Parts: sequence; C-alpha cells; structure tokens
Amino acid sequence: MTETLSVRALNRATLARQMLLSREPVPASEAVGRLCGMQAQEPKPPYLGLWTRLEGFQVSDLHAALHDRALVRATLMRATLHLVTSADYTAFRTAMQPMLDGGLRVLGDRAKGLDLEKVVPAARSLLEREPLTFNEIRAQLQEQFPEVNDRALGYAVRLCVPLVMLPTEDRWGFPRTSRFALADSWLESGPNADDSIDELMLRYLAAYGPASAADAQTWSGLSSTGEALERLRPDLRTFTDDKGRELFDVPDAPRPSEDVPAPARFLPEFDSLVLAHTDRRRVIADAHRPMLTTKNLRVRAVFLWDGFAHGIWETEYKRKVATLKLRPFETLPQTAVDELRAEGEAMLRFIEPDAKETVVTVEE
Repeated sequence: MTETLSVRALNRATLARQMLLSREPVPASEAVGRLCGMQAQEPKPPYLGLWTRLEGFQVSDLHAALHDRALVRATLMRATLHLVTSADYTAFRTAMQPMLDGGLRVLGDRAKGLDLEKVVPAARSLLEREPLTFNEIRAQLQEQFPEVNDRALGYAVRLCVPLVMLPTEDRWGFPRTSRFALADSWLESGPNADDSIDELMLRYLAAYGPASAADAQTWSGLSSTGEALERLRPDLRTFTDDKGRELFDVPDAPRPSEDVPAPARFLPEFDSLVLAHTDRRRVIADAHRPMLTTKNLRVRAVFLWDGFAHGIWETEYKRKVATLKLRPFETLPQTAVDELRAEGEAMLRFIEPDAKETVVTVEE
C-alpha cells in the first residue's frame, strides 16, 4: 500500500531539503545548487534567503560567488529571474526554451512585425560587442526594426537569447539598472544542446519533494513534467497526500518525522519555497494564501513558526534604527513571539549592520 503523507509530514520533508530545520555550514554556491535555484526578481532577496539557511553567511560570500561566475542571475524557471549555479544554467536553459517561447504570447498585438529569426541574431550581434542594459538593447534594436514595438523587442530578447546579468560591487550585488551579457561569453560556454528535463525533475524533487507532477509544472513553468516523471518512475518513490494525489520523490531524500522541531525563520520576498507547489498547504494555509501576493503581484516576505507561514514582515530603517514589523495572520502564542523577536533581531543586524538600535514590533 502506498504511504500517505500528512501536510505536516510534507512540511518537515520540504524544510529539511530547504535547509530551514537548521542552518547548514555550506558555501553559497553549493546551497543555491541544492535549492535548484532561488527566485531573484530583485537582487536583495537571495541574500536574505541564504542568510536564513546558512551558518555564518555573509554578504561577501554571495558577492564572491557571483564575481567568480560560480553563480549567475538569469531568466529561467517560470520565465523569471533566478539565481542559479552556472552549471545548472548551462544544463537546464535548453529545457526551458519551449516555455520561454510560449511566454511571448503575452505580447498580443504588440508582437506585430516581430520576426525572431531576424531579431535574435541582431541582439546577439549587439551584445557580442559589449554588455548592455535593456534600455540600450531596446533603443538599438528599435533603430534596426523601427516598425516593431520596442517593449516587444526587449521581451523577445529576454526570453529567446540566453543572457546573464552582470554583478557589480553594489551592496546587494546588482545596480537598479543592470547590464546583461551573452551567457556563452560570460560563462565561456553556452547552454547544453541536450534537453535535460529528466535531470531537472530529479533536482526539483531533491529540493522541494515529495511533489506531484502539477507541483513540478507550477515550479518550472514547463508543460511536460508529467512525461518526465513517468519516465523516471522506476527510480522514484511514490506517496499520496491527504487528498489522494500521487507524489513523487527521490529515494534517498530526507523525510524526517513530522514532530521534528522547526525554528522560527524569515523568508524574503519572492522566496521560491512559497511558489514551488500547486498545493502550498505544506508552507501556507489556503486561508492565508491570498495575503501572500500584492495587487501588483509582488510576493510578500513571510515568517515561519513551527514550520508554517504565520504572517508577513517588512523592515524600515530611519535615523540608525532598524525596525522589523511583523503582521501575523492570526494571534501568535507568546512562545512564537519570543522566538520570532530573537531571530528577527539577528536578521536586522544582518540587513542593517550600521544600525545603532534594532526594534521588532508585532501588529495586534
């Protein structure tokens, strides 16, 4: 009989793989590889995401990995910017291309006159000369294709040309307007020609499993995850969840007892953990899920207590005072408040090392 895993059991299994049951003493590049990438729509969140997962993590650790080209920030899963290892980018970029091509549909009428067979080589030619910002890419392509919408030109390049964002010495690794370079130039090798979706699914399960085919599709944006999981079935373990859905997992992945303690933790905005499953109850209750995103689709920062998201958080820095504001979804027990205050003060010292005072407030 197939074993059924409770929501709490899935929570603990996923937290173990996400390095959220205890901080681990591994390098930043290794951690990002174990996570199979971190969503990086903005540059700051991955720094916080690694701080909350790694023992002794420093900003300089991620800076170094970016400048050593062990890690890159580039468009990948769900056609969004991710921080990934250079090896994973070259391995999985080709598998993502069909999904990225499909993303062009959102252009609608703005794609009128857009000819990828001409635009893509033109963009590559521009970027072979020097790295460019997207404002520069759009402007220069507009000169060559004056009848095509400039935003359509830029979006086509973002999805159809393998690019990486160039790191700088800015505090969080990248300026507000970053330059992009061709991936094969920055990494000295382009994406692998092979479609490695099977390997991608194994890596997803190792980082986020046990998970369903629908979960894998939600995380990756790909439409063919079920076929890959079927091919891999002989080498996988299968479970069911409390609703009878089939879950896949790699055999040797951790699945600790659901009674294992989970410490208070803070996840940054856009953290991949809260986006990696169709059924997100293993992290956030359905009743609280609408509060996870804003009207303009920003994914809010959440705090975990006993392994689950119990509220959102934000920080403020004024007059050398760093303040962390907690907004619980429901009233928290005092033990939770105490744990979150201690962890929150440590996070504030990481975010604002020059602060003379740290304050944690809890909204009633």
